[in-house]
Amino acid sequence: MITMPSFRVLQPKTEAEAIEMLAAHDDVRILAGSTDIVINLRNKLLSPKYALDVTKIASMHGIDYSETEGLCIGAATTLSEIAENPTIRTRYEALAKAAGLVAGPNIRNMATLGGNICLDTRCQWYNQSYFWRKSCNFCLKKDGDICHVAPGGSYCWAAYSGDTAPALLALGASIKIVSALGERVVDLKDFFVLDGIKKYNLAPNEIVTEIHIPAKSANQRGFYKKLRIRDSVDYPLAGAAVVGRLDKQGRCTNAQVAITAVNPAPLIVKGVEELMVDREPSEELFEKVADMARKTAKPMKTSLSTMPYRRHMIGVFVKQGLSEIFAN
Repeated sequence: MITMPSFRVLQPKTEAEAIEMLAAHDDVRILAGSTDIVINLRNKLLSPKYALDVTKIASMHGIDYSETEGLCIGAATTLSEIAENPTIRTRYEALAKAAGLVAGPNIRNMATLGGNICLDTRCQWYNQSYFWRKSCNFCLKKDGDICHVAPGGSYCWAAYSGDTAPALLALGASIKIVSALGERVVDLKDFFVLDGIKKYNLAPNEIVTEIHIPAKSANQRGFYKKLRIRDSVDYPLAGAAVVGRLDKQGRCTNAQVAITAVNPAPLIVKGVEELMVDREPSEELFEKVADMARKTAKPMKTSLSTMPYRRHMIGVFVKQGLSEIFAN
């Protein structure tokens, strides 16, 4: 019988209360939509003493846009709200598309943007029942001392599989993090860590409260597509976000590409802007960018799909995105 471990639920109504509770208790997990964490609790991947439910904190909900300040989204805002918001669909197209492709509508109605950003990394050796993992002597990420993906090393290759992060990275997003010590704003590209265990730069007593996308990133064409086995449910096995714009002369004024599910963290593909800006888009340029994305992707044996195919599909998606965005 699969059961969850015992824990106490804390339900703050304000950010100040949440910060006090995080400072006063150790071994706390944040709950919002709970669409991922509950499964991990049932599989005995987590066994916290406390769960901090942030869904009652009004300041962590909502979407606010200003032509001068850009877009601010509360971390507890649901993915359905983001995918369906007219301003985001019009001005930050890549984010709306990515949010709209997470799982199915029932999950999107519960899952939150903050939770999707802070998603746990995934691996076929890790995301299993306790009975299954015990039969394999566990793994480096949980209860064991070996990575079954790369047995010769001491590094966890579990893959980050969030959908919204690559779109947010391509749009130059930042996040606000608060704790008893105050607040800090971190560029999203500096939040993630290329380690399947550590995952992100977030202390146990800190909480992500807000996501910000600058005004300069608005009104660009956006694209997001992913590979998955079941098209209405599954996490991505490979995903790519592309954003960009052309001037009136048909030259590229901005281009960014980010990928997910093929590394322990989502990554910006470096060098894309330098390659494409001030040039007329072409198939030759698109292929060069796709090749840069394929080289950035380092898929390992963390899923049922093969590594070469996942890397290949990253290139396919990037070319599709560039062709769609920069089509005259």
